Amino acid sequence: MNPVPIRAVARAAAALLAAVSFAAGAATLDADFCAKHPGAVPGEYVRISVRDTGCGMDAETLAHAFEPFYTTKPEGTSTGLGLSTVYGIVKQNDGYVALASAPGQGATVDVYLPRRAAANVPVAPAPAPVPAATGAQTILLVEDEPAILAVTAQMLSSLGYVVRAAHTPADAIRVAKEHPGPIQLLLTGVVMPGLNGRDLARTLADLRPGLRALFMSGYPAEVTARNGILDAQFPFVRKPFTRDELAAKIRAVLGA
Repeated sequence: MNPVPIRAVARAAAALLAAVSFAAGAATLDADFCAKHPGAVPGEYVRISVRDTGCGMDAETLAHAFEPFYTTKPEGTSTGLGLSTVYGIVKQNDGYVALASAPGQGATVDVYLPRRAAANVPVAPAPAPVPAATGAQTILLVEDEPAILAVTAQMLSSLGYVVRAAHTPADAIRVAKEHPGPIQLLLTGVVMPGLNGRDLARTLADLRPGLRALFMSGYPAEVTARNGILDAQFPFVRKPFTRDELAAKIRAVLGA
């Protein structure tokens, strides 16, 4: 099982709901619960609950809430992390997500993560550190979520890369026009306001011939391909990623 980013999942759910309350504790999912909640598996879990007192969701919105790329926000604005990404993270760790809401009654997200008994197993040796980059390459980083932009920029800087960060595709185009030196790599989100990552890469390729691209998303590559957002053969790193994972992807794309 992958390490569970509990705090990250909770913060993401909270951000989606403009949450006013948060709770965590043990929970048991029995056969009766699972019969009423398809996809749930009986067992012992840790439950993370996020509740708000907002406007709530109607039945149609609720039915689509976990679908990739579904949003109620106006066209051209950020879609945020998305409940589908929260759902994907939890399912990767054998968990379950329950969503309840009604117009005028706010919303509740309950995340159930399996409880694991501690095992007396030898601790695996730490992997060898990723060799630092030479620092000669410049990366244009494009991400509309400020927290992810800041963390990713820090990762890249720690690896020795020169980072030019942009919050929107329009900012990225401006940076590409104004930057006086070469830019070797575009590292961009897939779903962004105004222009998706694939179309941004095409636009920048005209401005910067030879510019290579690496795409990042919280959705699996097969999901973005199925929705026509990004072809499966494009270089891709899935969020959340570690510094080592990002470094390996960049070296593969740059051939260094």
